[in-house]
Amino acid sequence: MDSSQNTMLGSGGNGMLATPLNDTAATVDDPKQNLNQVIDSIQKTLGQLHPLYLTVSSFNTASQPPLLQRLNGLVTELDNMVKLSERCNIQVPMEVLNLIDDGKNPDEFTRDVINSCIIKNQVTKGKTDAFKVMRPGSDHRQDREKSQEEQCLIEFLMIVETTMKC
Repeated sequence: MDSSQNTMLGSGGNGMLATPLNDTAATVDDPKQNLNQVIDSIQKTLGQLHPLYLTVSSFNTASQPPLLQRLNGLVTELDNMVKLSERCNIQVPMEVLNLIDDGKNPDEFTRDVINSCIIKNQVTKGKTDAFKVMRPGSDHRQDREKSQEEQCLIEFLMIVETTMKC
C-alpha cells in the first residue's frame, strides 16, 4: 500500500474544504495525552468563535468568503474534537450537568458530596461509639445515667438515619 492510499480526503458537498486525515495520530492510547488533545481542540474551537462572531455581527456580501472559511474551520475543529473525545473515557455525573443547566456552579455538587460523606461518616462513627458503649463487659453498662445516654444516642441515630433516607 502506497502513501496515497494511507491518506483519506475528507470532503463535504456543502463547500467544505478537503483535508487529509492522518492514521498515525489516531493510534495514541495514552489517556492523559488524549485528554490534552481534547483540551487543545476545545481551546482552538473557543478561539475560532470570537472571530466568527465578529464576522457575523458585521456581515456584508464582501465578508461572505471569510465567513464561510471560518465556519468550515469551526466545523472541522468540532469534528476533530468529537473524534478525539471518543478516545477519552470521561464520565460526568448527571447531577453536575443538571446543575450547569440550571445555571449553578458545578462546585456545589462537589461540596454537597463532601458534606454528605461527612454526615455519613459521623453517623457511622456514632453507631460505632454506641456499639462500644453497649458491648458486654463494658464498665459503662453498669452506670444508669450512661444507659439513658445510650438510649438517647440510639434514638438520635435512628432519627438521623431516617432523615438520610428521605
